[in-house]
Amino acid sequence: MLPRGADLRDQNPATTSMIETRIREAERTGATPKRVQIWVPLDKISPQLQRAVIAGEDNNFATHHGFDYEAIQRAWDQAQKEAEKEAQREGENDSWLPNLPDFKRGASTISQQLAKNLYLSSERSFMRKGEEAVITYFMERNLPKKRILELYLNVIEWGDGIYGAEAASQYYFHKPAANLNAREGAFLSAMIPNPRTVFNPQVNPKRVARRQRIIMRLMPGVRMPA
Repeated sequence: MLPRGADLRDQNPATTSMIETRIREAERTGATPKRVQIWVPLDKISPQLQRAVIAGEDNNFATHHGFDYEAIQRAWDQAQKEAEKEAQREGENDSWLPNLPDFKRGASTISQQLAKNLYLSSERSFMRKGEEAVITYFMERNLPKKRILELYLNVIEWGDGIYGAEAASQYYFHKPAANLNAREGAFLSAMIPNPRTVFNPQVNPKRVARRQRIIMRLMPGVRMPA
């Protein structure tokens, strides 16, 4: 049964597929599952964070209808070049960003990421991508862009047991999400692809910092949803 996109207009999901997956992972190892999540409306999330997330994840979010692979690939081409230059200036050989073939296979708009996060597993399969596409289509058809962004910013993972912008802002900056500045917003946005390992600031601080700088350069050109 497909979820009803219209139900999300005025109902916040009690949990998500991602959260339930993390709970099961913890239970399998005998650990106590962690979950810190504080729902806030979009107007209580800093516009700087909103802009940074769109810049980092889906630059054409305001104008596409759920799918925008070509634009993401073009943006990532440029981001990869800039990351390599940053690494060279810092005297590092590690200019790590996902290589383009791998990135393109997993490239997703904010709407697609939300569909997967809410309802689907992380497996890579034709069936799962098909389900993601259908759910994305109905969400885009039934929900305003601002509501999609609000849901996304309240459910995505920002560390071990940290879900949503308010919990992330309190954890990393000890302040409400409403008060984040551009640099702080770009920092949180930089973590989104993989906040527990690859873009964990405690594990790979230079990777996060490089992506943060790239996002800050992209932020002025972001078109926000009406």
